[in-house]
Amino acid sequence: MVNDASPDNAWEKIKLLASQDSRVKGINFSRNFGQHRAITAGLDYAQGDWTVVMDCDLQDQPEEILKLYEKVQEGYDVVWGKRVDRKDSFFKRLGSKLFYKVYDYFTEKKSDSSIANFSIISKQVVKQLCKLQEQNRNFPLFVEWLGFNVAQIDIEHAAREEGKSSYTLSKLINFAVDSIVSQSNKPLRLSIQFGFLLSLLSMIFAIYLISRYFLFGVPVAGWTSVMVSIYFIGGLLFANMGILGLYLGKIFDETKNRQIYIVKDTINC
Repeated sequence: MVNDASPDNAWEKIKLLASQDSRVKGINFSRNFGQHRAITAGLDYAQGDWTVVMDCDLQDQPEEILKLYEKVQEGYDVVWGKRVDRKDSFFKRLGSKLFYKVYDYFTEKKSDSSIANFSIISKQVVKQLCKLQEQNRNFPLFVEWLGFNVAQIDIEHAAREEGKSSYTLSKLINFAVDSIVSQSNKPLRLSIQFGFLLSLLSMIFAIYLISRYFLFGVPVAGWTSVMVSIYFIGGLLFANMGILGLYLGKIFDETKNRQIYIVKDTINC
């Protein structure tokens, strides 16, 4: 159990459980590092032949682990739990679908919004995952990138009984941007293509204006069209610089070579 600076006194509860059962292992972060870094810590400490990754809100039900384990015995390295009937709010389901639509467009992949983190993975997969030391973490995307033999199985998804998700809209947007930037350079390619298209259209329009002036004596419109063009081009330049700056920022984060997470306390590890 990984405590990612949970505000509900979770570490004390983990220590209580660990004192009652030595098989319970607890990892306590020094501060909040994020869900997928917490998953990374759990995998770093995992020692079993098979590892199950699941959220702590019990929407991923422990009773469904048996289904995952039975399926993985058919020769798979990874089995994902597919939430056929999600018990989340409408807006959370909608946000998840939009995220994967945008992500799939930029990465040219096909994802399933009904699949989250609930899965069982082999020791070999865990070993390879632990070698990925990128700062931008996304557990499902990393597993997908690794390959191996993958299967899906339908599971029952439960409603959340206590607390609220810490994923706000702004956090989801930031997570989506980080995932896209870390997995794809398509935004850069689109920026280049759009720039060439804009240059081509500008050239065609210039030829049109010059031809109209010399052939028909129609004067070229002045200040308004110039100002609109300047603001339009200026906005595009700032947008493109922002995209480029985003990639440079991510490169800067990686070159720092900082730890992915910092553990403050452990118990039974």
